[in-house]
Parts: sequence; structure tokens; C-alpha cells
Amino acid sequence: MTQKRKAVLRSFLSLVLVVILAIPSMAAEAKSALEAYVEESASFMLSAVKSPQVGSIGGEWAVIGLARSGCSVPQEYWDRYYATVLEYVKSCNGVFHTKKYTEYSRVIIALTAIGANPADVGGYNLLTPLGDFEKTIWQGINGPIWALIALDSGNYDMPVNAEAKIQATRQMYVDDILSRQHADGGWSLTGKGGDTSPSDPDITGMALQALAKYRSQPKVEESINKALKCLSSMQEVDGGYSSWGTDNSESVVQVIVALCELGIDLNDSHFVKNGNTLLDNLLTFRKPDGSFIHTASGSGSDQMASEQGLYGLVAALRAEKGLSSLYRMDDVTISVTGTAAPSNGLPNKHADVKKVPISVPGTTFDDISAHKNQPAIEALAARGIVNGKGEGGFEPDATMTRAEFATIVVKALGLTPAVNDAFVDVKSGDWFAPYVGTAYRYGIVNGKGDGRFDPQGTITRQEAAVMVARAAALCGLDTKMVGYEVLNALAQFSDYISVAEWARETVAFCYDAGILDQTDLAVEPTRAIYRCEVAQMIYNMLSRAKLL
Repeated sequence: MTQKRKAVLRSFLSLVLVVILAIPSMAAEAKSALEAYVEESASFMLSAVKSPQVGSIGGEWAVIGLARSGCSVPQEYWDRYYATVLEYVKSCNGVFHTKKYTEYSRVIIALTAIGANPADVGGYNLLTPLGDFEKTIWQGINGPIWALIALDSGNYDMPVNAEAKIQATRQMYVDDILSRQHADGGWSLTGKGGDTSPSDPDITGMALQALAKYRSQPKVEESINKALKCLSSMQEVDGGYSSWGTDNSESVVQVIVALCELGIDLNDSHFVKNGNTLLDNLLTFRKPDGSFIHTASGSGSDQMASEQGLYGLVAALRAEKGLSSLYRMDDVTISVTGTAAPSNGLPNKHADVKKVPISVPGTTFDDISAHKNQPAIEALAARGIVNGKGEGGFEPDATMTRAEFATIVVKALGLTPAVNDAFVDVKSGDWFAPYVGTAYRYGIVNGKGDGRFDPQGTITRQEAAVMVARAAALCGLDTKMVGYEVLNALAQFSDYISVAEWARETVAFCYDAGILDQTDLAVEPTRAIYRCEVAQMIYNMLSRAKLL
């Protein structure tokens, strides 16, 4: 072979090698921006909802979004959620609510998304209530909408409800939705058929999601077309929607999901305004960490908006990839490991620490609706760990006394309260005496000097961190941190130097373990801690300790 030919061959082989080496890079670049957004939002959701509960926030919608995202989620996540549902179902004897049957629908959809059977959860058939037509439609249009979505998510047979006065059929639910359509083509929460008041984009989107599988019926197709015209006319110049006079992320999510369920391209000219698509608008509510805010003027992330934002992105991504829609779950590959029993904690927890079962399912408070700590508060309230402050309120932003804090921690660990004479200012007849005495006996609390506990004193954030860290150690968590670890955990906060030396290791542990919010700008160690913050700390600790 001549030198010239050898040179040509070397050049050719070099070119081939370059192309081969470039293939992984090209594959990486092939990932769409939407896929990256979904992965970031899924990552945020896994950190924000570590132990999903049965609830409209911090529960099923987070599970559904993650399950349908295609992102990597630990098997334990699905198993623990199923175990929580199983415990909840047994605690309420299969009765979620006597009026709001959407409670059943939401859980059915989530169970379907993780490959679990809603017809047999601890021996209870969660589909059965949806066979009662009157009770399902009692709460208005949400009832039939979500009954259809739930039943169709797994192509379940309409359940026979022997106790129903009127046995439901799918067609009855379809007809009920159609009968409520406004004159402008949309729907609202309370509107009646032919209503001339403006429709609501959220409810209109949800109604279309439910009707999507029935558009082969001429009357349904006609109804859908009217609704699409209504939504197109309602869409604003920025590509979004306003509900109750406020531009918000949730409204655009419901329309995105509706179009995806109907197989309509999100770039359809009817839904592009001034060059802005629905997806463009949704992304304006998205924060860099993958969370979402409710309104453009809002600050911080909103859990409900973040959960809906995730599954809105997921619906769009599935459409982009040509996959089945969000609620068409024939393709589910996730499965629950057996009928996973609820975790009873870490192997090395103190023998006296016990998991606290759900005793009052569905407990909530009037003043925590849409509060970022609502899932934590409700999860603890369902177990009797926290209580309200009278007249249906929780007072999330109120402070807490040292006695109240000791009581909550003792209840959270399932310890048996017992009075002792540890402190001169805690009398045996005081309501909190058994809890303070028990907290002292297990090393969770100490006095304030001179044999005093100061039960009515307000507890600060650093004092709370110290006590929670001691409780975490009893739960089997490793709370020890060396000097450089403490510094690394605290140095990100502007006021870390103001943390008392006696509290630094435990405060650092609480941030490192995710018990305190790592997105805090400052520790505020001497500020009185709020009731909502206490609930979140205890919830996070129990989650880490596998006691939820």
C-alpha cells in the first residue's frame, strides 16, 4: 500500500472514530428541553413529598405525576405510598367520605398509575362507591368528571353498588356532564345547563378530560367542539388563562391535559396567542428548582401548583413522545411489591418508639387550605399528633410553648406519657406534665436551670432543632456530625454565626437531613418557631425514620 493510500485510510478511520465518539454526545443533546423540565420538576417533587399521604396535596397528584413521568423513582416510594393507602383504608373501614366521592376517584387514579388494584385494598373495593349515582354527583360536576376519569384510567367495569338508590352507568355520568354545559360552551363548578355566565377554564378543561374517551358519540363530539371554541376565545394574549379574575398556573395545566387527552397538538393555531403557546405560559410560573407558583405575582413555590405543574408537563411530554396520555394507563409498568406492609421504623430505633397509626382520617383545618405545610399538618392531625386551636382552626403562624412542643414530640414517637418530678415548675396536675416528664426521661428535653422547665416559655427555632434531633436519634437516625460537616451545612446561611454553639451540630443535622428546609435564606435561630414549621419538622423527621 502506498504512503498516500495509508494516509487516506488513516484519515478515514479517524473520521469514523470521531463520529462514533460523538454518538453519545448527540444522544444526550437529543433530550428535549421539555424532558429536562420534567426531570427537574420530578426531582423537586421527590424532595418535597418524601412520604406521600392520602390527600389532595402531598398525596395522589404527586404520585400520579411521578408515576406517569417516566423518571427514575425508587421502588420504595411506590411501596410506601401503597402501604399508607392500605393503612388509611383500614383505619376508616373503607369509607373515605360520605359526601365527597372525588376522594375515592383520586386514590383510584393514583393506585392505577402504580399498578395496584383499587378493587382490593386490604379487602375493600374502592371502586364500589362510584356505582352510586346520587352520591357521586352530590358535590356537583366534579363528581361525575372524576368518576369517569378514575374508572377509565384502568378500564374498570362499572361497579355494582348494592346500597345505591340509583345504580350508576358511565353514560349517566357522561349525560350529567353534558347537561351542565354553559351557553358559551364551557363549564363552571356550580353552573347549570344553558347558564349565560362565563365558564371557568379549570372546570372546562377537566370536563373535556372526562369526555375525551366518549367523543365517538355525536352529542359528545358536538359538546367538545363547543368547549374548545370557548377555551380558545378565553385564552389570553400571553397564552394563559384567568380563573376567578386571576391569571394562574393551574388553569393552563387543566387545558394542557385536556388537549393532550383529546389528541390535539399544543401548537394548534387555535391555542397560540400572540406567538405564545399553553406550554410557554405554564413555564412562566416555573421556578429554577422545578417547582411552580400559583400566580405570577406569587413568591416562593406553591405545593398544589407544583404538583399540577408537574403532571401538566408530563402530559405534554407524553404527547411529544407519542405515548399514551396522562390518564390512559394501559401502559403502566410500575408494580407494588406484594401488599407492602407499613414500615415500623429503622432497625436501630429505641424499642419504646412506635409508629403512630391513623386514628382520625381526613382531619383538616379551615385556615390551612393551600398552605405550603398543609400536607404535613394533615398527616400529623390524622394521627392525633397535632390538634387545632378551636373553632376549626390550626393557627399555622402562631408560636408554640415548650410544653406544647414536648407534647407533640412525645406523641409523634408513640411514647407512653408518664408523670415524674423532674421540674419544680411542672406540677403533676398540669395537662402537659406526663408529656414533659416523658420527654425528659428519654433525653429529648432538658431544663432551663435551677430545676425549672419553663413550660409556658416560647420555643425558638434552634431549641426546636435540638429537641427534634434528639428525637431523631431515638428513631434510629445518625445525628452525629463532625466539625467540617457542621460548617458545610450551615455556611450557606447568612446568619449561621448567630446559631448558639450548643445548638450548631443539631441545627446542622436538621438541615443536612432535610428536617429543616435547605432553601431557607437564613437560620433565624432565636426566632420563635411557628406551629406550621413544627409540624413540617416532625413530619420530615418521621418520614426519614420510616415512621409514616
